[in-house]
Amino acid sequence: MPPNECFMCSDKESLAVGTELLVFGKEVTSHIVFRYSILTNSWSRGKEMNFPRCLFGSASIGEKAIIAGGTDTLGNILNSAELYNSELQAWETLPSMNKPRKLCSGVFIDGKFYVIGGIASNTEVLTCGEEYDPVRRVWRVIPNMSSSLNGTNGAPPLVAAVNNELYAADYASKEVRKYDKENNSWITLGRLPERPSSVNGWGLAFRACGERLIVIGGPRWLGRGMIELNSWIPNKENPE
Repeated sequence: MPPNECFMCSDKESLAVGTELLVFGKEVTSHIVFRYSILTNSWSRGKEMNFPRCLFGSASIGEKAIIAGGTDTLGNILNSAELYNSELQAWETLPSMNKPRKLCSGVFIDGKFYVIGGIASNTEVLTCGEEYDPVRRVWRVIPNMSSSLNGTNGAPPLVAAVNNELYAADYASKEVRKYDKENNSWITLGRLPERPSSVNGWGLAFRACGERLIVIGGPRWLGRGMIELNSWIPNKENPE
Protein backbone atom coordinates (compact mmCIF):
# COMPACT_ATOMS: atom_id res chain seq x y z
CA MET A 1 0.00 0.00 0.00
CA PRO A 2 1.14 3.63 -0.38
CA PRO A 3 3.36 4.41 2.64
CA ASN A 4 1.89 6.76 5.22
CA GLU A 5 3.15 6.67 8.82
CA CYS A 6 0.06 8.30 10.31
CA PHE A 7 -2.20 5.91 8.41
CA MET A 8 -0.18 2.93 9.65
CA CYS A 9 -0.78 3.91 13.29
CA SER A 10 -4.48 4.76 13.01
CA ASP A 11 -7.59 2.65 13.49
CA LYS A 12 -8.40 0.92 10.21
CA GLU A 13 -11.26 -0.94 8.58
CA SER A 14 -11.30 -2.98 5.38
CA LEU A 15 -14.15 -3.80 3.04
CA ALA A 16 -14.19 -6.05 -0.02
CA VAL A 17 -16.84 -5.07 -2.59
CA GLY A 18 -17.09 -6.01 -6.25
CA THR A 19 -13.53 -6.19 -7.58
CA GLU A 20 -12.18 -3.74 -4.99
CA LEU A 21 -10.68 -3.78 -1.54
CA LEU A 22 -11.20 -0.54 0.38
CA VAL A 23 -9.01 0.25 3.39
CA PHE A 24 -10.13 3.12 5.62
CA GLY A 25 -7.84 4.99 8.01
CA LYS A 26 -6.66 8.41 9.12
CA GLU A 27 -4.19 11.09 8.22
CA VAL A 28 -3.35 13.74 10.81
CA THR A 29 -6.74 15.47 10.91
CA SER A 30 -8.89 13.60 8.39
CA HIS A 31 -9.99 10.16 7.25
CA ILE A 32 -8.65 8.69 4.01
CA VAL A 33 -9.49 5.68 1.85
CA PHE A 34 -7.10 3.52 -0.16
CA ARG A 35 -8.60 1.46 -2.98
CA TYR A 36 -7.07 -1.74 -4.38
CA SER A 37 -8.30 -3.02 -7.73
CA ILE A 38 -7.94 -6.74 -8.40
CA LEU A 39 -8.34 -5.95 -12.12
CA THR A 40 -5.26 -3.71 -12.32
CA ASN A 41 -3.35 -5.07 -9.29
CA SER A 42 -2.78 -1.51 -8.09
CA TRP A 43 -3.59 0.93 -5.29
CA SER A 44 -5.13 4.40 -5.63
CA ARG A 45 -6.88 6.92 -3.42
CA GLY A 46 -10.52 5.97 -2.97
CA LYS A 47 -13.59 8.16 -2.85
CA GLU A 48 -14.23 9.49 0.66
CA MET A 49 -17.56 8.90 2.36
CA ASN A 50 -20.06 11.71 2.74
CA PHE A 51 -19.47 11.44 6.49
CA PRO A 52 -15.96 9.96 6.97
CA ARG A 53 -15.56 7.58 9.89
CA CYS A 54 -13.77 4.54 11.32
CA LEU A 55 -14.69 1.66 13.68
CA PHE A 56 -17.93 1.05 11.75
CA GLY A 57 -19.84 -2.11 10.80
CA SER A 58 -19.92 -3.08 7.13
CA ALA A 59 -20.77 -5.80 4.63
CA SER A 60 -21.04 -6.16 0.86
CA ILE A 61 -23.37 -7.89 -1.55
CA GLY A 62 -22.16 -7.99 -5.15
CA GLU A 63 -21.07 -4.55 -6.33
CA LYS A 64 -22.61 -2.70 -3.39
CA ALA A 65 -21.80 -2.37 0.30
CA ILE A 66 -23.27 -0.69 3.36
CA ILE A 67 -21.35 0.85 6.25
CA ALA A 68 -23.04 1.99 9.47
CA GLY A 69 -22.06 3.66 12.72
CA GLY A 70 -18.46 4.28 13.78
CA THR A 71 -16.77 7.45 14.98
CA ASP A 72 -15.94 10.71 13.21
CA THR A 73 -12.65 12.65 13.39
CA LEU A 74 -13.64 14.09 16.78
CA GLY A 75 -14.52 10.70 18.24
CA ASN A 76 -18.27 11.24 18.20
CA ILE A 77 -20.20 7.96 17.89
CA LEU A 78 -22.45 7.97 14.80
CA ASN A 79 -25.81 6.48 13.88
CA SER A 80 -25.54 7.39 10.20
CA ALA A 81 -25.12 4.90 7.36
CA GLU A 82 -23.96 4.98 3.73
CA LEU A 83 -24.17 2.77 0.66
CA TYR A 84 -21.16 2.36 -1.66
CA ASN A 85 -21.52 1.48 -5.35
CA SER A 86 -18.18 0.12 -6.58
CA GLU A 87 -19.17 0.38 -10.25
CA LEU A 88 -19.79 4.12 -9.88
CA GLN A 89 -17.27 4.60 -7.04
CA ALA A 90 -19.90 6.71 -5.31
CA TRP A 91 -21.36 6.98 -1.79
CA GLU A 92 -25.06 7.48 -1.02
CA THR A 93 -26.30 8.59 2.40
CA LEU A 94 -28.91 6.20 3.84
CA PRO A 95 -31.47 6.72 6.61
CA SER A 96 -29.84 6.74 10.05
CA MET A 97 -29.99 3.86 12.52
CA ASN A 98 -32.07 4.10 15.68
CA LYS A 99 -28.95 4.01 17.89
CA PRO A 100 -25.41 5.35 17.50
CA ARG A 101 -22.76 2.65 17.78
CA LYS A 102 -19.09 1.94 17.13
CA LEU A 103 -17.06 -1.29 17.12
CA CYS A 104 -20.05 -3.08 15.62
CA SER A 105 -20.23 -5.71 12.87
CA GLY A 106 -22.29 -5.94 9.70
CA VAL A 107 -23.64 -8.81 7.58
CA PHE A 108 -26.13 -9.38 4.76
CA ILE A 109 -28.75 -12.09 5.33
CA ASP A 110 -31.73 -12.74 3.06
CA GLY A 111 -31.09 -9.51 1.19
CA LYS A 112 -31.17 -7.35 4.33
CA PHE A 113 -28.28 -5.65 6.13
CA TYR A 114 -27.75 -6.25 9.83
CA VAL A 115 -25.64 -4.26 12.29
CA ILE A 116 -24.75 -6.33 15.33
CA GLY A 117 -23.50 -5.22 18.75
CA GLY A 118 -21.17 -2.34 19.32
CA ILE A 119 -20.67 0.34 21.94
CA ALA A 120 -22.86 3.41 22.41
CA SER A 121 -20.50 5.11 24.91
CA ASN A 122 -17.36 4.29 26.88
CA THR A 123 -19.46 2.27 29.30
CA GLU A 124 -22.59 1.16 27.40
CA VAL A 125 -22.28 -2.10 25.46
CA LEU A 126 -25.19 -2.64 23.10
CA THR A 127 -26.91 -6.02 23.09
CA CYS A 128 -29.37 -5.09 20.35
CA GLY A 129 -28.94 -5.33 16.60
CA GLU A 130 -30.60 -3.43 13.79
CA GLU A 131 -31.98 -4.63 10.46
CA TYR A 132 -32.02 -2.41 7.37
CA ASP A 133 -34.49 -3.20 4.58
CA PRO A 134 -33.06 -1.75 1.31
CA VAL A 135 -36.47 -1.89 -0.36
CA ARG A 136 -38.44 -0.08 2.33
CA ARG A 137 -35.39 1.98 3.44
CA VAL A 138 -36.18 1.57 7.13
CA TRP A 139 -34.28 0.31 10.20
CA ARG A 140 -35.72 -2.09 12.78
CA VAL A 141 -34.23 -2.68 16.23
CA ILE A 142 -33.77 -6.35 17.24
CA PRO A 143 -33.42 -6.68 21.05
CA ASN A 144 -30.81 -9.04 22.51
CA MET A 145 -29.37 -9.95 19.10
CA SER A 146 -25.75 -9.64 20.22
CA SER A 147 -25.90 -10.38 23.94
CA SER A 148 -22.45 -11.50 25.24
CA LEU A 149 -20.76 -11.20 21.84
CA ASN A 150 -18.60 -8.18 22.73
CA GLY A 151 -17.52 -6.08 25.72
CA THR A 152 -16.30 -2.54 26.47
CA ASN A 153 -12.68 -3.46 25.67
CA GLY A 154 -13.50 -6.23 23.22
CA ALA A 155 -13.34 -6.50 19.48
CA PRO A 156 -16.50 -6.10 17.40
CA PRO A 157 -18.68 -9.24 17.41
CA LEU A 158 -16.99 -11.95 15.33
CA VAL A 159 -19.84 -12.89 12.99
CA ALA A 160 -20.13 -14.36 9.50
CA ALA A 161 -22.97 -15.43 7.21
CA VAL A 162 -22.98 -18.64 5.14
CA ASN A 163 -25.99 -19.57 2.99
CA ASN A 164 -28.06 -16.84 4.68
CA GLU A 165 -27.38 -18.28 8.14
CA LEU A 166 -25.57 -16.23 10.78
CA TYR A 167 -22.72 -17.65 12.87
CA ALA A 168 -20.59 -16.16 15.63
CA ALA A 169 -17.28 -16.95 17.29
CA ASP A 170 -17.67 -16.27 21.01
CA TYR A 171 -14.07 -15.47 21.93
CA ALA A 172 -14.80 -15.45 25.69
CA SER A 173 -16.06 -19.04 25.80
CA LYS A 174 -14.24 -20.16 22.62
CA GLU A 175 -17.49 -21.45 21.15
CA VAL A 176 -19.08 -21.39 17.70
CA ARG A 177 -22.72 -20.32 17.73
CA LYS A 178 -25.56 -20.15 15.20
CA TYR A 179 -28.30 -17.54 15.22
CA ASP A 180 -31.88 -18.81 15.41
CA LYS A 181 -33.72 -16.23 13.29
CA GLU A 182 -37.19 -17.33 14.38
CA ASN A 183 -36.52 -17.22 18.12
CA ASN A 184 -33.88 -14.45 18.14
CA SER A 185 -31.45 -16.59 20.12
CA TRP A 186 -27.99 -18.15 19.78
CA ILE A 187 -27.40 -21.90 19.71
CA THR A 188 -23.99 -23.29 20.67
CA LEU A 189 -22.70 -25.68 18.01
CA GLY A 190 -19.31 -26.58 19.41
CA ARG A 191 -15.83 -25.31 20.15
CA LEU A 192 -13.49 -23.06 18.22
CA PRO A 193 -10.18 -24.67 17.13
CA GLU A 194 -7.87 -25.16 20.10
CA ARG A 195 -4.92 -23.07 18.99
CA PRO A 196 -6.53 -19.72 17.97
CA SER A 197 -6.29 -17.25 20.84
CA SER A 198 -6.98 -13.56 21.24
CA VAL A 199 -7.00 -10.64 23.65
CA ASN A 200 -10.68 -9.76 24.12
CA GLY A 201 -11.27 -10.88 20.54
CA TRP A 202 -8.45 -8.82 19.03
CA GLY A 203 -6.06 -10.84 16.90
CA LEU A 204 -8.69 -13.39 15.88
CA ALA A 205 -10.51 -13.41 12.51
CA PHE A 206 -13.82 -15.15 11.79
CA ARG A 207 -15.00 -14.93 8.18
CA ALA A 208 -17.17 -16.56 5.56
CA CYS A 209 -15.55 -17.80 2.35
CA GLY A 210 -18.04 -19.38 -0.02
CA GLU A 211 -19.70 -22.22 1.89
CA ARG A 212 -17.00 -22.27 4.57
CA LEU A 213 -16.42 -20.52 7.87
CA ILE A 214 -12.80 -19.50 8.36
CA VAL A 215 -10.99 -18.99 11.68
CA ILE A 216 -7.56 -17.31 11.60
CA GLY A 217 -5.46 -16.84 14.72
CA GLY A 218 -2.86 -18.28 17.02
CA PRO A 219 -0.82 -17.74 20.19
CA ARG A 220 1.81 -15.00 20.38
CA TRP A 221 4.71 -14.42 22.73
CA LEU A 222 7.64 -11.99 22.89
CA GLY A 223 6.84 -10.52 19.51
CA ARG A 224 6.65 -13.94 17.89
CA GLY A 225 3.96 -16.52 17.45
CA MET A 226 2.10 -18.84 15.16
CA ILE A 227 -0.93 -18.27 12.92
CA GLU A 228 -3.24 -21.07 11.86
CA LEU A 229 -6.08 -21.09 9.38
CA ASN A 230 -8.97 -23.46 10.07
CA SER A 231 -12.13 -23.94 8.01
CA TRP A 232 -15.44 -25.73 8.54
CA ILE A 233 -18.42 -26.27 6.24
CA PRO A 234 -21.54 -25.79 8.41
CA ASN A 235 -23.71 -28.90 8.42
CA LYS A 236 -25.60 -31.02 10.90
CA GLU A 237 -22.39 -32.22 12.53
CA ASN A 238 -20.53 -30.36 15.27
CA PRO A 239 -17.67 -28.10 14.15
CA GLU A 240 -14.56 -30.15 13.39
